[in-house]
Amino acid sequence: MVTATRAFGACDRETDVGDALSEKTRQRLLTLRRREARACQRCDLWTRATQTVFGEGDVGARLMLVGEQPGDAEDVEGQPFVGPAGRLLHQALAAAGLGRVPTYVTNAVKHFKWEPRGKRRIHVKPNTAELMACQYWLEQELEAVQPSVVVALGATAARALLGSAVRVLKDRGKWFETALAKAVTVTVHPSSILRAPDRESRDRAMAEFVRDLERVAKRLKKSTS
Repeated sequence: MVTATRAFGACDRETDVGDALSEKTRQRLLTLRRREARACQRCDLWTRATQTVFGEGDVGARLMLVGEQPGDAEDVEGQPFVGPAGRLLHQALAAAGLGRVPTYVTNAVKHFKWEPRGKRRIHVKPNTAELMACQYWLEQELEAVQPSVVVALGATAARALLGSAVRVLKDRGKWFETALAKAVTVTVHPSSILRAPDRESRDRAMAEFVRDLERVAKRLKKSTS
């Protein structure tokens, strides 16, 4: 396993503070952080977003999936991965044997960044300052949930978790260790599969995505054996 460069704002520490806390206490802290995040104004994205979209799932989830930011559907509904990319993600998880694994899903950035295009709101990639502003919430989620495996979905999530040296296509399938997570891997964001130019390309990208998730399933199985 590779020890990654420190992610934005990651804490320097020798032991996990969360390790000393009971699951009940960590659940209470996660609920508190979710409530606090509703009023987050750490960057300007809140001014145009409908609401904060915090992570979903319980502490003790063995798997954490981290995406980039909420999309249009997530911004409206207030939950991560409920749009087209989310539906594709759930299909891939089921295909990889992870459909029943307790999972926490979240995004590196908690507000939807967009620009108008006709009547549609089109996703805009968060910049470094916005990513750093949201790092606090991601760290709080990691400390509370304490997943066995973390999967970064796409380049923005990989940068938030592992720093700028990690590249999705170059490093997908590799395992990294950070101050806040002992096993982190990277793969593509499911939205990239939806953007494939044709059916053949989409099917090929989906198969590669499922293979990445199958490696995650093997890692989880190894961690409990």
